[in-house]
Amino acid sequence: MNALATLLAEATPLVWLVPLLPLLAAAVIAMRMLFCREHGDRQEPFTAGLASAAALGALILLLLFDLAALLNGVPDTLRAGEWLAIGLTPVGLSFALDAYGLPAATLVTLIACIALRFSATYLHREKGFQRFFLGMCLFLAGMLLIVLSGNAVLAFVGWELAGISSWLLIAYAWERPVATGNALFVFVANRVGDAGFLLGIGLAVWSVDSVEWAGLAGDGTMSALSARLLASGFVLAALVKSAQLPFTPWIARALEGPTPSSAVFYGSLMVHAGVFLLCRLQELLLQVPDMMALLVVVGLATALYGGLCALVQSDVKSALIFSTVTQVGLMFMLCGLGLFGLAAGYSGLHAAWRAYQFLLAPTYMQLVRRPAHPVPRWLARQRWLYTAALQRFWIEPLASTLLTRPTLALGRDVRALDEQVIDPLLGTPRGDQDVAAGVAATDALVRGHGFAGRALFAFAEWLQRIENRLLLSGDDAMMKPLRRIGRYADAIELLLEQPRYLMLMVMATLVVIL
Repeated sequence: MNALATLLAEATPLVWLVPLLPLLAAAVIAMRMLFCREHGDRQEPFTAGLASAAALGALILLLLFDLAALLNGVPDTLRAGEWLAIGLTPVGLSFALDAYGLPAATLVTLIACIALRFSATYLHREKGFQRFFLGMCLFLAGMLLIVLSGNAVLAFVGWELAGISSWLLIAYAWERPVATGNALFVFVANRVGDAGFLLGIGLAVWSVDSVEWAGLAGDGTMSALSARLLASGFVLAALVKSAQLPFTPWIARALEGPTPSSAVFYGSLMVHAGVFLLCRLQELLLQVPDMMALLVVVGLATALYGGLCALVQSDVKSALIFSTVTQVGLMFMLCGLGLFGLAAGYSGLHAAWRAYQFLLAPTYMQLVRRPAHPVPRWLARQRWLYTAALQRFWIEPLASTLLTRPTLALGRDVRALDEQVIDPLLGTPRGDQDVAAGVAATDALVRGHGFAGRALFAFAEWLQRIENRLLLSGDDAMMKPLRRIGRYADAIELLLEQPRYLMLMVMATLVVIL
């Protein structure tokens, strides 16, 4: 027994192989898709076998690590080296083999093994068979990095791998506009959470000079404001990834992918990534009571929302996904109450049960002899509530009205300002357009959108008066400073068009809204 314990302890540093195996399988599948001339049924056994073997190998390694933990314990964090530095803050290849990491990784790999075996038969002779298993291998590698990583940067790599594979598999039927549209919607919605994750990493480097999970709580000297800001970025990422209000609408659109991917992504595994992230941050969150209260409110509201919407769904997958939203909302409420261990255990049990239900969904109608339950009488009597649940409380149209349309309108107004004011101020040629075209363009600006359009037009008129009085006067003494101001304005415009500043504006907007 002692020899076995020693052998297992010596094998524990090989934990980096666990996420690497499915990543290598994805690379091999991608190379075969690019360079192999033969496609079709002949390639299916190799592709499915390779993906299943990678998942099974990772599962066997994790079971060995579980046995080592039972026999003599394992170190909470294993460091396999250092791979980059953010300023003076080192970022290591660290893996957390604690009471959260090991059980979660084992469950993730077990569910992935079952889903991959199921998919080999379910997707037989599908055109996208190779793409599906490529996406599943990428997803498994990403989820294993999320649950096993010992620092936020390595977890973010897994976070992005899971997001990219999600996008690939929602758009599995890429020839259908609905599938590609839903994939794009989900991808953009999840980028909001990614921005919060990046914000959390940046604030961690600035406030505690560490990105390790164990170091995010600080040494007790961090101010309440710094702790609140640091927690807010990661909490935003968790809310989006787990489809909590007001970010819930994306998860219903994600069901466009094949049933096995829905089972492991949104039914059982990825939807719980936000809960797992909160459990990792429990020492930090306990320092911010108002953030804990927010988790209770948002979790309870999401549970009520998901429960009501689930009662009026007419298809199996939609009913299951809203039931999942309800349960995950309750897990967020438990985290807000400080019951992180209970939330982690709850998420594991729920993930296993929901994976089984989703994989059973294609045969549900054959297995169930009785018709679906009708809408409860108490809900049918409340017609306004029934209609609201049927319309999913209009969250998505409301977000489009309050955020998407004003943002697009503001973009059109700014573009008009650029073409009609800034370019003439800098002397940029306007092609063969004459004064009449300029008047028509001004009319288009007058017909701007709301307050932003009127404000931009007033600013344009003011600049036009300056141009008429000074630029056309030919006074060189007045022209030089104005040209300098124009160059400054152009430089500021180019700077604000950079993606990092656009992302900063998005995050600022979300902070104001929340």
